[in-house]
Amino acid sequence: MIRKIIEINQEKCNGCGLCASACHEGAIGMVNGKAALLRDDYCDGLGDCLPACPTGAISFVEREAAAYDEAAVKARQALQYRNWPVQIKLAPVTAPYFENANLLVAADCTAYAYGNSDESFRNTFLKNRVTLIGCPKLDAIDYSDKLTSIIANNDIQSVTVLRMEVPCCGGMEFAVKKALQASGKMIPWQVIVVGIDGTAINH
Repeated sequence: MIRKIIEINQEKCNGCGLCASACHEGAIGMVNGKAALLRDDYCDGLGDCLPACPTGAISFVEREAAAYDEAAVKARQALQYRNWPVQIKLAPVTAPYFENANLLVAADCTAYAYGNSDESFRNTFLKNRVTLIGCPKLDAIDYSDKLTSIIANNDIQSVTVLRMEVPCCGGMEFAVKKALQASGKMIPWQVIVVGIDGTAINH
């Protein structure tokens, strides 16, 4: 269908992430340091993101786009995430939700391995935390630089690392430890390890 939807000028975008924070539907995320419209069906076309952009990189266009899916947006919001995007490599360096945040840095496998249900994982780990996820093996990148910037540029209250017991997940713990040291801040942190049997223990 032809409808009104936002368009982001990549040349004007400075990567501040304010539009992603202003988008309550989660339609905008950060890709390679720039804002991007991730899902047409999450964009309601009302433009809450426009006044948040300091460079005027966002405008309205009329084009072929999927219809706004209010049910899908509400389902996403019901997950109780306090932030979007949740991927470490897509997350902005600064955003309002990072201020006074208790940060959860989780290996993405943990959500599937822990406990008996997704509800159990949300209630145990996601509630009242800002969540960032990744896989140090599959992403094949060092998260420490991004995490250092997030910790250094925001008032993070605590950091919890949630990793699997498998060796490749050690990269997540190492990246957080390196980031905390590089940030120069003394922040309480802990490591929780999820076993392949679904149990979790403090490390």
